[in-house]
Amino acid sequence: MYDQRKIIFSLFVLCYFWAGPHVTAQNTSPDSSRIQYIQDSKITDLMNKSLALNEKKDGKIKGYRVQIHFGSDRDKANEIKLKFVQKYSSVAAYEPYEQPNFKVRVGDFRTRLEAYKFLKEIAPDFPSSFIVQDEVELKELMK
Repeated sequence: MYDQRKIIFSLFVLCYFWAGPHVTAQNTSPDSSRIQYIQDSKITDLMNKSLALNEKKDGKIKGYRVQIHFGSDRDKANEIKLKFVQKYSSVAAYEPYEQPNFKVRVGDFRTRLEAYKFLKEIAPDFPSSFIVQDEVELKELMK
C-alpha cells in the first residue's frame, strides 16, 4: 500500500512538472483588459445580407393582427374602425381592401400569443374577431 501511494504521488508530481511550464494563468500583455475574437468573414457577409433584406421590407415583418370586421360595406367598416379607435386609441387600426371586401385589422403583434391576449381583451366589444397572419409595422413593435 505504501508503494502504491508513492507511485500515485510520483505520477502526480511528474504530470504537474510536465504540464506546468506549458500552462499560464495570467496574461502579461499590457492591454489584458481587452478581448480579441476572430470572426469568419462569412458571418459578416450574412449579417450584411440580413440588414439589406430588412431595409427592402420597408419596415414590415411577418407577424399577427386581430381582424375585427370583414364585409363589403365600406361605411360599416369605417364605423367599426371608429368604434375601435375610440375605445383602444393606443392600438393601431388598419383598413385593407381586398376586392370586394373591406377588412378592419388591429394591432401589430410579433407572436400569435400576443395577438391572442389582445383578442381576449377586445372579445366583449368585438365578439366575431379572430387572429390573422399579416405584415406588421416594425416601427410599432420597437416602442
